[in-house]
Amino acid sequence: MWEKFSKLVLTNRLLVLALFFLLTTWMAWQAKHVKLAFNAVKVLPKTDSAYTKYNDFKDKFGEDGNIMVLGAPPDIFFKHQIFNDWQTLSSDIGHIKGIKQVLSIGKLLDLRKDTANHRFIFTPLSPAPVQNDIEMNHLRQQMHNIPFYNGLIFNDKNHTSLLAITFDNQILNSPKRVPIINTILEKSKAFSKKNNIKLHYSGLPYIRTVISKKIYDEFTLFSILSITVAALILFAFFRSFQAVFFPIILVIAGLIWSLGTLGILGYDITMLTGLIPPLIVIIGIPNSILLINKYHHEFRKEGNKLKAMQTSMERTAFTTLIANLTTATGFGVLYFTKSELLMQFGIVASLNIMGTWIICLCMIPIIFSYLPNPEAHHIKHLESKPMNAFLDRINWLVQTKRQWIYLITLGLIIIAVLGITYIQVNGYVVDDLPKKDSVYQDMSFFNKNFDGVLPLEVTIDTKRKNGIMNLSTIKKVDQMQNMVTTYPEFSRGISIVDILKFSSQAFYGGNPAFYRLPNDMDKSFVLSYMTSSGANQTMLKNLVDHNKQIIRVGFQMKDVGSSRMNQLIKELKPRIDSIFSPKKNQVELTGSSIIFIKGTNYLVKNLRDSLLLAIGLITLIMWVLFRGLKMILISLLPNLIPLIITAGIMGFCGVPLKPSTILIFSIAFGIASDQTIYFLTRYRHELRTTQWTITQIVSNTLKETGRSMIYIAFILFFGFGIFAASSFGGTAALGILISITLLMALIFNLTLLPAMLLSLEGYLNGRKN
Repeated sequence: MWEKFSKLVLTNRLLVLALFFLLTTWMAWQAKHVKLAFNAVKVLPKTDSAYTKYNDFKDKFGEDGNIMVLGAPPDIFFKHQIFNDWQTLSSDIGHIKGIKQVLSIGKLLDLRKDTANHRFIFTPLSPAPVQNDIEMNHLRQQMHNIPFYNGLIFNDKNHTSLLAITFDNQILNSPKRVPIINTILEKSKAFSKKNNIKLHYSGLPYIRTVISKKIYDEFTLFSILSITVAALILFAFFRSFQAVFFPIILVIAGLIWSLGTLGILGYDITMLTGLIPPLIVIIGIPNSILLINKYHHEFRKEGNKLKAMQTSMERTAFTTLIANLTTATGFGVLYFTKSELLMQFGIVASLNIMGTWIICLCMIPIIFSYLPNPEAHHIKHLESKPMNAFLDRINWLVQTKRQWIYLITLGLIIIAVLGITYIQVNGYVVDDLPKKDSVYQDMSFFNKNFDGVLPLEVTIDTKRKNGIMNLSTIKKVDQMQNMVTTYPEFSRGISIVDILKFSSQAFYGGNPAFYRLPNDMDKSFVLSYMTSSGANQTMLKNLVDHNKQIIRVGFQMKDVGSSRMNQLIKELKPRIDSIFSPKKNQVELTGSSIIFIKGTNYLVKNLRDSLLLAIGLITLIMWVLFRGLKMILISLLPNLIPLIITAGIMGFCGVPLKPSTILIFSIAFGIASDQTIYFLTRYRHELRTTQWTITQIVSNTLKETGRSMIYIAFILFFGFGIFAASSFGGTAALGILISITLLMALIFNLTLLPAMLLSLEGYLNGRKN
């Protein structure tokens, strides 16, 4: 089959070249449609109950993650010039197209009683610029007399404050968000420079925009780095311009194909799909290495260029097919997680791994068939004395020190299993960013002064129209809010309870002593003012549904991690149910923070399942190849042990299990299995075509295949190693851990694998005797 295929390709070189150029040009055109993802990443499947509840919430009350916040130090409270500039900044931001609302201490509204019209009205607390510090002191006292804003807009204890910017929902998840945020930053930095004040920035729109910018920057950086690293390592091995330039051109074509695939499928560049182009370069180069190495080997033996190239295609086609198939399987199983984020990553990566294999398999022979015969210095790498000496040393270890190989392997497994016991499952919203990053540090400011910025929403369905108008229900909501805020992880809530308290205070002339729920004596008076007041209706719009049946209670929370969040949910739900009977009310916890935690839990579980599926599918491939239980075990162990060791390292180093780290196991297992396939297919070929003993075959296979295995491992090790430079902790961990796993896989495939084959020979000979 492969003989016919190689002849077909080499006899139709011009046709294949033309087809390749046409396809690459078309893919480049499709790549023009690829854009950055601006909407929230969809991790949970659409059928997930948490996802559907969150969508129901947004349908009733709108987006919960549409607020950007600017945090300011106490200076704004005490210096009237700075306060006036803060007020101007608030107004300027409010006039930006796409901004729905701005709220700050410079734009606070007081609720007052209009006795003549029997209603409440809003009046600006500071309608004009403050003239001096005496006025500022008076204004500050007025703010402190309105408890409604304390903990929401300012912190009464340390006088820090924030500026809350609500985005239009149409702008929120579109590229138009970027220039708006840039304008906000430009204006706020001008304020900072003028007043020598450091502002802090956070909120989901801001965090997503910063992360999108970093994704784009790293997408470009790692694409360039992967090509550079691959070129340097190719040159270090082959010392030939031809053996470097043309493989690099082909993997760049593979990179273009990967972007074209994203365009064809309508996928955006996310944190994961942005890694595909450099991954294609890293994973695609080994195909060229195997072909060129085999070509040089055959040319040195035969001296005929075309015959050597045809033989190389025939001998490497099946091996590289299976190797790329196992690698693609490691990525492809992510499709079965049913998470849109991982499905897109798995589909595009697996398709383009196979696409790059086809490119290299066809184009390397065609290109080299047009080039001059390799000169002596081009194939000198085949006689590298250090490499030959190293492989001879490995062969000596395998032949004479097998017991030590087994003992060291067992010892490493025991130590690794101990390390695994220390692994914890935990993920944070911004833990992929370094602690020195401004986004991380600014979030710490809001965690400290305002108990976080991540939305947690509680909805209470009273199951009857106008059910929220019952005072006993309102008191239960107040009880629930007070209970939740006893946890240091949560900010004070905002609900109809706070509107009623604010209204009660306004009814009694703004006296802060009356910031409380209306009692049986005055509730009818307060409610009569509220029902005829446009001001209250505006505030209630996003806090109750139109039937006055469902109450929304909004909290902000700290980024406490998935482990603590899961614990909090388990504690809160029964405590809330003890206040609101599940028989009479339906209480749901939702919001962006819940979606993040549920998404983390979902991914960890499904990525674990995808790893088991990858192991199962690759085991099936090994069974098709080698048809024997012993050979399957021999082929799997050298690749499973590195995964165990990597997991142990994670435990000892305190690296938590989260989506970005558990992702590496199925990918690394698929890639690591390639080394086993290179070795065992060569071993099987020698077994069928020679009369040698297994000892002789193992020695020859080590010398013949070991060189390519080491070359490929170096490419993969340093290729994945470039991701260590990422500003995202998850991407850096992926690069480092996969590099470690693949290095371990190389070591075990060069030592444990041949050692087990020799032990198998001893076992079979013992059976014969």
